[in-house]
Amino acid sequence: MTVRTRIAPSPTGDPHVGTAYVGLINYCFAKKHGGEFILRIEDTDQQRSTAESERAILETLHWCGLTWDEGPDVGGPHGPYRQSERSAIYRTYVDKLLAAGHAFKCFCTPQRLEEMRVAQRAAGQPSHYDGLCLTYDAAEVARREAAGEPFVVRMKVPNDGVCVVSDLRRGDIEFEYKSVDMQVLMKSDGLPTYHLANVVDDHLMEITHVFRGEEWVSSAPKHLLLYRYLGWEPPKLMHLPLLRNPDKSKLSKRKNPTGILFYQRMGYLPEALMNFLGLLANAAREGEDELMDLAHMVKRFEVEHVPIGGPVFDVAKLDWINARYIRERLDAATFVERVRRWAITGERLERIAGLAQPRIERLSDLGLLLAFLFAGRIPVRVEELRGKLAENELRSALTMALADFDALPAWNAFAIEGVFKRIAEALGKKPRDVARPFYVAITGSSTSIPLYDSMELLGRDIVRERLRNALALAGGPAKLEVPA
Repeated sequence: MTVRTRIAPSPTGDPHVGTAYVGLINYCFAKKHGGEFILRIEDTDQQRSTAESERAILETLHWCGLTWDEGPDVGGPHGPYRQSERSAIYRTYVDKLLAAGHAFKCFCTPQRLEEMRVAQRAAGQPSHYDGLCLTYDAAEVARREAAGEPFVVRMKVPNDGVCVVSDLRRGDIEFEYKSVDMQVLMKSDGLPTYHLANVVDDHLMEITHVFRGEEWVSSAPKHLLLYRYLGWEPPKLMHLPLLRNPDKSKLSKRKNPTGILFYQRMGYLPEALMNFLGLLANAAREGEDELMDLAHMVKRFEVEHVPIGGPVFDVAKLDWINARYIRERLDAATFVERVRRWAITGERLERIAGLAQPRIERLSDLGLLLAFLFAGRIPVRVEELRGKLAENELRSALTMALADFDALPAWNAFAIEGVFKRIAEALGKKPRDVARPFYVAITGSSTSIPLYDSMELLGRDIVRERLRNALALAGGPAKLEVPA
């Protein structure tokens, strides 16, 4: 048997360091056993999935040093490798489940489902589908379908019994079937949910081992049921602990930068970042040098050494590793080349030059004018932030900006300008009065090269970090919806 692992990110936002962490573990296990590593794009969420996010995933994982034997960019015998291109495949297996009586058509409206959930919460019950459409006979189902009523397809779940999930590190985990919801498998638009697509794809792509986040433990009984219903052997499962902040809370962009792009743009070396993540997966043994390349991480990887408790994403430790790489692993010529690739690629330099040229009198003016583009955190004084905004208005503007910038499907100057116009309208202010504190937060000065272009050049992750820092200086979020 050839060991085959996979990583299956969703292209719905900036690539997360957790994706690199999970990808590294799957890669190390496969290569340790002479196997194959596959990349699959899980884009069944058509409203949130974007081509831009998919490109970012592929580029950042390649930047991290990961390569895959099969995937949407390299092809392979088990394609296509985007779930949006596999709809006909999923339809076949939905029809099989329906014909075998393992699934049923559910005609419940969103209003009826919400009323059901409200009633369940009021009764102190867990939210779950109550099985109404299971009571419909074939004639009633046919009548509703002929009338054009929209429906989803749900899986049937036994009324009693226990499902045992065997985890490579956690051992056997038991779930009573009465606690397992009748999961939607096919949405009303004909696209599958994650659960059906995950099982079908892992089987057809001959995945032997699945290493995934622990948030999927509760979904494992549903997946194992589907394997049983379809007569397939499930892969071996291991649920990885979530990365944690130093206070043991879940790693989230509210407290720490979580995007791979942030660490790339901050000037971390990819081999240092992966070395750091590799130590979270398999800590260094006594007397072992903590600096190690990908090949060495593969050689020393052991499943039994992956921690069950959430590993701490300690940025100070990452800084220490990155510093060692810069000082110990790069000669002068390589260092110069890394700096050039990080900060002064031709396209970026031309864009910066076009913005700076009309604003300088001497070439030596460039240093102070553009320093913010090559910095991490910048010094900001709170008294310079406010401008013509009252304290509560400043906090509201920064809070709204963080939420709106996170939600932008595309990161460019035009889209950024639209956010500023919406914030100015919401606060009843002129756009330039709203923009001034952002100049300070982003560039460290009330005047600089054009703000929207500067923010595009810096990237969403760096902008998010600087705005979060400014918001903390201003007293914290206003009472608005804040990004998680």
